[in-house]
Amino acid sequence: MTVEPMIKRMIEKFEHRVERDEVAREKVMPVDKTVNIDLGEEHYSFRVKDAAIHDYKTELLENADVVVTTTPEYLTQLVEGDLRPMKAYVTKRVQIKGKIQDILHLKSLF
Repeated sequence: MTVEPMIKRMIEKFEHRVERDEVAREKVMPVDKTVNIDLGEEHYSFRVKDAAIHDYKTELLENADVVVTTTPEYLTQLVEGDLRPMKAYVTKRVQIKGKIQDILHLKSLF
């Protein structure tokens, strides 16, 4: 089972939010960051730029600004609200690498 459909829904949700919410759009407009999601056997990457998601791929980028490492199961639990983000981070179910400002900024968008 792949989580790609769920990731695509997250991207669509983000895009709809910035279309409808001017405050969210203004908040994300200056962001230009690359993101890797490493799920072990599954890999995803994209770029957040100009209040949109660009260059979505099913591979990892070299030198991404933010790297999220977890399992498909834990990512699903996070997205569905069954696992709280802080608990996932503290218990190392999810590992995040990058500048804290980038991580906090991107977290608020999804």
